[in-house]
Amino acid sequence: MIDGPFLVLTVLGVVGNGLVAGVFCAFSTFVMRGLAALPPAQGVAAMKAINVAAVRPAFMAVFLGTALLSAVIAVVTLVVWPDEGAVALLVGSGLQLVGSFGVTVGANVPRNDRLLRLEAGTAEADAYWPIYVRQWTLWNHVRTVASALAAVACVLALI
Repeated sequence: MIDGPFLVLTVLGVVGNGLVAGVFCAFSTFVMRGLAALPPAQGVAAMKAINVAAVRPAFMAVFLGTALLSAVIAVVTLVVWPDEGAVALLVGSGLQLVGSFGVTVGANVPRNDRLLRLEAGTAEADAYWPIYVRQWTLWNHVRTVASALAAVACVLALI
């Protein structure tokens, strides 16, 4: 059984991945639907405000902290290779680092950056908005599932 400092890291992995999955799940299940129901100019303006507000210490500590924690768990697991849970911890770390953090950097942030450059209410922003919502939400579903499965993998490593 995992114990000591490694137990603490693993429990923090469960909590961090669960929190990240919860935020992403909220966006996938109702926030983006609500924004998509608005007229494009209002949806664009609201999402731009959300994207600016998201880059604050509270969320970034959880999001980046969970990614960093997953990297630490992966390295410690590879070095120590505990008798129990090693594979689950590596799978969970991979899901977090690739499926959550990697997808954020490679898919969601570039779309956020493009949206941020557009002026709400312009023809260009109005045309991009439905494309943004569809693509961003699709990738957000991936992040949601990856983060939730990473939390499950950490739990499985503990049992």
